[in-house]
Amino acid sequence: MDTTMTVIAVALVAIAVLAIWWFGLRRAARRTTAQARRQAARVLEEAEREKEAKLREADLAAKEKLLQARGEFEKVSRKHRSELESLERRLSQKEDNLEKRLDELVAKEKEFTSRERSLADRDQHLTRKQEELEKVLSTGRQRLEQIAGLTAQQAVDELKSMMQEEARMQAAHTVKRIEDEAREQAGKQAQRIIGMAVQRGASDYVAEATVSVVMLPGDEMKGRIIGREGRNIRALEMATGVDLIVDDTPEAVILSGFDPYRREVARVSLERLIADGRIHPARIEEVVEKVKAEFEERVQQEGEAALLELNIPNVHPELQKLLGRLRYRTSYGQNVLQHSKEVSFLASTMASELKANIPVARRAGLLHDIGKAVDREMEGTHVEIGIDLLRRYGESEEVIHAMACHHGDYDPETVEAVLVTASDALSAARPGARREVLETYVKRLEKLEEIAAGFKGVQKSFAIQAGREIRVIVDSKRLSDEKATWLSRDIAQKVESELTYPGQIKVTVIRETRSIEYAK
Repeated sequence: MDTTMTVIAVALVAIAVLAIWWFGLRRAARRTTAQARRQAARVLEEAEREKEAKLREADLAAKEKLLQARGEFEKVSRKHRSELESLERRLSQKEDNLEKRLDELVAKEKEFTSRERSLADRDQHLTRKQEELEKVLSTGRQRLEQIAGLTAQQAVDELKSMMQEEARMQAAHTVKRIEDEAREQAGKQAQRIIGMAVQRGASDYVAEATVSVVMLPGDEMKGRIIGREGRNIRALEMATGVDLIVDDTPEAVILSGFDPYRREVARVSLERLIADGRIHPARIEEVVEKVKAEFEERVQQEGEAALLELNIPNVHPELQKLLGRLRYRTSYGQNVLQHSKEVSFLASTMASELKANIPVARRAGLLHDIGKAVDREMEGTHVEIGIDLLRRYGESEEVIHAMACHHGDYDPETVEAVLVTASDALSAARPGARREVLETYVKRLEKLEEIAAGFKGVQKSFAIQAGREIRVIVDSKRLSDEKATWLSRDIAQKVESELTYPGQIKVTVIRETRSIEYAK
């Protein structure tokens, strides 16, 4: 009972508290609402005042901008107005100028019309004068033809021939003067360069000939070389390709063959057989094969030695071998390998003086006669064979061209080609370098003199300096100095076309005028 009353009392107290709290909250809410309304009213009044102030400020700013825009517009308007006024003034000036020019053109047109009329009158007058002049010229030409006995075409032809002869004489004068000046300057320079090159490469020159005689220890050795029924000598000839001549010459056997390389193999093989004493077909074949193998090595060494001596790198091994074979090849009695080395040295020396390509000149000089190593085994000239060999083994076109021009088969297009040709002629022309058969030599000299004597005005001709120069004496009454210049060129061209010769031939034409009187 007490507990129930307590709970009821607590509930009543709680209800009373809640009622008091609710009434308190309601009163506070009323006060808060009244304050909020008053505050909102103040805010609205302030906002209204700010709005009016901003409106006034915006109105003032708009008025200021309007005033500024109006001022700028007035400035631009004044400027445009002034420009329009200046354009109007210019247009008025141009109109005045155009009117003046139009007046001038009208005046010039009138003047041109009058001139055109006067020119037409003059043209007619000139036409009449020209017709009259043609009549006079025709009449004069007919009278001249009657007096001279020549037609107009004949007179023109004669005049042309006279002018051609006069031009030829003047050209000869000019050519002679230019040649004299060029010869004076170029001759000194060429003599200096060639003399220096020869002096640097000068050495005792010995013309080599392949040995073709083998000395025997006694005449009884001849029988052993011949063998029973000649089998030994036949075996030796078959193995070497060389003919053995056993005659009455005491203690000597002669080797005969066109190939010096084969002759040298046969000589060495025969000397070894004689020293060994065992001479029979099997032994002969064995010795010959062994000597050939040794010669292949020797040929390779000769080629390498030549390249090393001249400092020429990167040459194909087959070309080295062919160079070595030139050691056993002669031309007019001159050793071809020695000649090739000399040409290489001379060409490179002159190339260094002329600022040309020294390696090309040196290389082409050494390889210029490479075709002679196999020209007896292949068809064609040694020049064509050499071109094929150099191309096959990778030589440059500059070297091939310089090598191909050394006998005049091709026109030289480089300085190095000219130097190789000159060096080849210089090496071949040295005293004692080559030998020729006497009959061939004499025939060449006679042909030289015969060619020179066949020209008009030539009195005498002499081949001198072993055929290296032909001197021609002409009649001074029939030939002038200028014609003598042309005569030397004509003789040189005919010699080039009709003769084959090593090196070059100098043509000297001598014209002498003598005045003789006797005192009585």
